[in-house]
Amino acid sequence: MRKPKCTFTAETDGFHGAWYPCSGGSTKGMILMLGDSADDLMARTGAAWVNRTGCHVLAMSPAKKDYGHHSYPLERFEKAIAFLKQQGCEKIGIAGASTTGMLALTAASYYPEITLTAAMTPCDFIMEGFYRDGKDGMEERPGDNESSVSVHGQDLPYLPYAYRHPEYWQMIQKESKETGNRVASRNLFDESERRHPLQEQEMIKIENIHGRIILIGAEDDALWDTCRYIRRMQERLSRLPHTCTCEAWIYEHGTHFVFPESMLKMALPVGTGLLVGMMFKAGKEYPKECRRTREDIGRRLQEVLQNW
Repeated sequence: MRKPKCTFTAETDGFHGAWYPCSGGSTKGMILMLGDSADDLMARTGAAWVNRTGCHVLAMSPAKKDYGHHSYPLERFEKAIAFLKQQGCEKIGIAGASTTGMLALTAASYYPEITLTAAMTPCDFIMEGFYRDGKDGMEERPGDNESSVSVHGQDLPYLPYAYRHPEYWQMIQKESKETGNRVASRNLFDESERRHPLQEQEMIKIENIHGRIILIGAEDDALWDTCRYIRRMQERLSRLPHTCTCEAWIYEHGTHFVFPESMLKMALPVGTGLLVGMMFKAGKEYPKECRRTREDIGRRLQEVLQNW
């Protein structure tokens, strides 16, 4: 897999990222948020896959290698957009998955230069911040009254998690064991909403997004009920003025890994289904259905990017 042409740091450039220009030049640039780092295998694979559709890629991540999200400054996207414009990008898009699916939607709602937004397994609200620092032997822990996203140094309002450290990770472990998944937190998010009904200030203002929005999710997602969140975003758009067009790609089976199958195979030529089955029970019980979902997503996303 190709290495990035150059990398960026928040300290010197205003954002953490890696630049993957496509051969032959392009006027289209995608901000891509996959993996723990902007130059790890997942990011490089995603960039190579998007490059094949004729788009430059600027991969971004919270830090050099960190999948925790806490007080992520949205101003970093302003810097990233300015860089893409300097490279001749007349069209700018953004894509993310899981937590970065939320981040992609939030960034697009603030910056009208973004006219194509693809969010895989997103939520429709701002999450509370979380850390992946191994404190007290826990793989993940919530921040202390800290949002996942900030603007101009101020945390955005967020849905607080139902549990605090260390109970937070202990409950995820309990749910994972009971459901047969490598990781599961759907009950945690449902309980969080039960204890703290969502407020308007915590919702992503999807109606402010410009251009085209694509929301992708599967009913059997074990991390959270992304299809419910996607339907809430559709309902929100049905009652609020907006100029964007929104598509919901909802599948019965697909797990939390609703990535293009052809992209996963670039990183793992054999055994992609085995990997998904090891991570999620639905991937093991419905391997053919999950694979067909990933294949369909790949075809549709490829067409979107090529025709953009």
